[in-house]
Amino acid sequence: MRERSFVANYLNNPYSSVLSVSGNTKVITALSLDMKVPPHVKSGGWLTAEYSLLPGSTNVRSARERTKISGRTAEIQRLIGRSLRMAVDLEKIPGITMLIDCDVLEADGGTRTASVNGGMLAVALACRKLVEEGVVSENPLKNWIGAISGGVIDGEVVIDLDYEKDSRADTDFNFVFSENGNIIELQGTAERVPLDEDRFFELLKESRKCVKEIIEEMKSVAGF
Repeated sequence: MRERSFVANYLNNPYSSVLSVSGNTKVITALSLDMKVPPHVKSGGWLTAEYSLLPGSTNVRSARERTKISGRTAEIQRLIGRSLRMAVDLEKIPGITMLIDCDVLEADGGTRTASVNGGMLAVALACRKLVEEGVVSENPLKNWIGAISGGVIDGEVVIDLDYEKDSRADTDFNFVFSENGNIIELQGTAERVPLDEDRFFELLKESRKCVKEIIEEMKSVAGF
């Protein structure tokens, strides 16, 4: 894996925030609270995420998505939101929506997995703060989750792909696991060469191992 770090409460204004760094990839995840829920939520609370590449985060300037987000952005937002909802018992935050903004400062591969990891830590910090402030009576955190990318390059399994490795990978995947190693999300594509079963399970095993390490690091930063 690339060198990784997390800075808790990186920003002052959000309810909680994290700077998530993986190699040269840097993402700020900022969690805000909204004391209402979407119309489709009939009980409990909700959690949703937004994702954005800042213009200077890539080699060629990324235009701001001012009026309509791209299909890629929508897909990433859904992945982040789905994954992080698995970390929270939404019934324990009735009438509350957790809004997680993931802004990519620098993109060098793995921005969605860095967003999930930073979001996870921000959620954990927010859940504890909700209890400390008496907003809820029980900590709504039910699961630690973590994410990592992986792929196969020239027949070899490689974990945590930067942009250069991702661009020449035969196959690339994004994995999201729970703390006990169960699969939450799995996205993958064979870009050049179909992936055989043995390589897939090797990739799965190594990714699960790395996510366990990431979760332990996040828990240490949060003081859990």
